[in-house]
Amino acid sequence: MADHTTTTTPAQTSTTTTSSGGNAGLAFIVGALVVVVGVLAWIMLADTGSSSGGDVTISVEGAADEAAGAAAAVEGAANAVEGAVEGAAEGN
Repeated sequence: MADHTTTTTPAQTSTTTTSSGGNAGLAFIVGALVVVVGVLAWIMLADTGSSSGGDVTISVEGAADEAAGAAAAVEGAANAVEGAVEGAAEGN
């Protein structure tokens, strides 16, 4: 009679390990970017409540005397330049 041999192989076991929370840092960064974009959009698109259309008017009180003196100085400088140009033109 022939000998009979039985071979058994052990069962193969595989283990898969998953970890949650590995993307917590990425989620925090994306959340911060969403907040920053939201705040910038709110600032840029917010209604300022003014109906002037963005025009700015500035008035300086009590500067009439200084403005008159500056106007006289500019007029004097213009007359001096005009005289110099006329003198140069006559000299040629």
